[in-house]
Amino acid sequence: MSDTGLDMSSLSKPIKEIEKVGDWIPRQAYDYQAYTAQKDADHPRGAPYGQWAASGARYEWKEEFGDVAPRDERLEKMLFGDDDNDEPHGAGLDFSKLFQLKVDIEGVKKPEPISEFKDAGLHPIMLENVQLCKYDKPTPIQRYCIPSVMQGYDLLSCAQTGSGKTAAFLIPILSKLMGKAKRLAAPRPSADASRTYTAEPLVLIVAPTRELATQIFDECRRFCYRSMLRPCVVYGGADSTTQKLELGKGCDVLVGTPGRLNDFLERGRILSLRRIKFVVIDEADEMLDMGFEPQIRKILEASDCNQDDDKQVMMFSATFQKPVRKLAADFLADDFVQIKVGRIGSTHNNITQHVLWVDDAKKKAAVYDLLCNAPPARTLIFVNHKRTADALDDYLYNLKLPTTSIHGDRTQREREDALIAFRSGKCPILIATGVASRGLDIKNVMHIINYDMVSNIDEYIHRIGRTARIGNHGLATSFFNDSNADIGENLVKILIENGQEVPDFLEQYRPDGEINWDEPDSDDEAAPGFDDPTGGFGVGLTAGSAGDDWGNGGAATTDEWNTGNDSGAAADAWGSGGADTNGGGW
Repeated sequence: MSDTGLDMSSLSKPIKEIEKVGDWIPRQAYDYQAYTAQKDADHPRGAPYGQWAASGARYEWKEEFGDVAPRDERLEKMLFGDDDNDEPHGAGLDFSKLFQLKVDIEGVKKPEPISEFKDAGLHPIMLENVQLCKYDKPTPIQRYCIPSVMQGYDLLSCAQTGSGKTAAFLIPILSKLMGKAKRLAAPRPSADASRTYTAEPLVLIVAPTRELATQIFDECRRFCYRSMLRPCVVYGGADSTTQKLELGKGCDVLVGTPGRLNDFLERGRILSLRRIKFVVIDEADEMLDMGFEPQIRKILEASDCNQDDDKQVMMFSATFQKPVRKLAADFLADDFVQIKVGRIGSTHNNITQHVLWVDDAKKKAAVYDLLCNAPPARTLIFVNHKRTADALDDYLYNLKLPTTSIHGDRTQREREDALIAFRSGKCPILIATGVASRGLDIKNVMHIINYDMVSNIDEYIHRIGRTARIGNHGLATSFFNDSNADIGENLVKILIENGQEVPDFLEQYRPDGEINWDEPDSDDEAAPGFDDPTGGFGVGLTAGSAGDDWGNGGAATTDEWNTGNDSGAAADAWGSGGADTNGGGW
């Protein structure tokens, strides 16, 4: 079964014989014609429970529901998983380590952090959805972001990868709207409405990549469950007709990439921002690096964009560099709250980092040996070039390993197809370029392999941050050689900072004395505390009990994979459910 609840076994071409290497599952080949023609048997008119991102199933509210809508058990299982078999969407066994991170908060006022979700004044439906997601305690970023948003402050926030950032803004925003949606939202189009219905969302979330936009949309589908708030997603590279049809059914929460958003705004009669109450710019630093600043400004300065003082703007960034601060100064209120969790650009020691010396000519053989000798687990392999992704995918596939790949030259449907196969465990080895390095949150990614090392340490942090999400454990293996000398010094600093082994060939880059990190540039436009690494309202959160019951089964600490092989953990290495004694749990 796929993550959507659909049986995908019929979507692959028949395999005449079982072909696999070691304990890896059999490799699969796709029949795209069958995939495109796939329909949900219960919903032949377009499969409303289908898996494609823009048409993904969401709760469809009806006027007769009143204030509290009934449950949809089938959709609920799809969105939140099966309690008996699926890994929860919440935290891992070492979640408490996040609470050892220092939190700096700056602003005219500093909202008090919450310690429990029930203390945040959330709408009852939102509180139930948080529980369905199996979120027990808020992460540090959530402890401060939720009350800040609930109290109406604009926000600029920086937190480590895998810290629960998306939920930190979705939970309070959607909770605030749940009690006011009937009054604030645009009237729903009638069943026979013309195609000129204009979507007027209350929430706009802008993300740099299609994959991140669709992931945020998935979270919106969960947190909007049983409310009248209807989420939609728009992004380039895909057919705009399907996206326009979804907008035409009504849209209260819109997630999108800058290009497609501006396209729909310029066309007119498709999208209007006049009702907007909340704007979130996610991964602001990456969007600026990608040259999206003109598009972001165009969206925020659109003539029909709600310019009232009651609009809240939030920006999330991996850095507080000058371009991000300039954007914040132009669009955030004077009394905005700035939150920083941990050292900017840092990672955590739940990721075991290995660095291996591998010459370029031997990389293919090395990655094959690594995959064959390591315990089978969902593995993400990063390369720097599209042609390398294709060549490595062919190489490993022909050696009977279950691989798929994703990069910028693939069609959007092919990219979504690859991610679906990877998420479901159908193809547990994903080879990717940088399109998958930021923001993606896929359950049970236990191994990151940097086949090609990057020259930018921030990109390295983002890559390895695809594993060990929210308190889980993971392994990152990086291939290094003479061509990677540029990153050597900063790589050693990261290893030392997180208590990792520094191999002999990296000892030449070990710093003398105490480690010093370059802080963000300072300039006259910086708000107080932007460039003070120790200033602000520093809150040293200490670790609580490590015994929180996250439903993960017994803790297996016998190896670095944390797969739970010896303790009856609730999910296998693929994240596909409980142990299957007949079929290996695949």
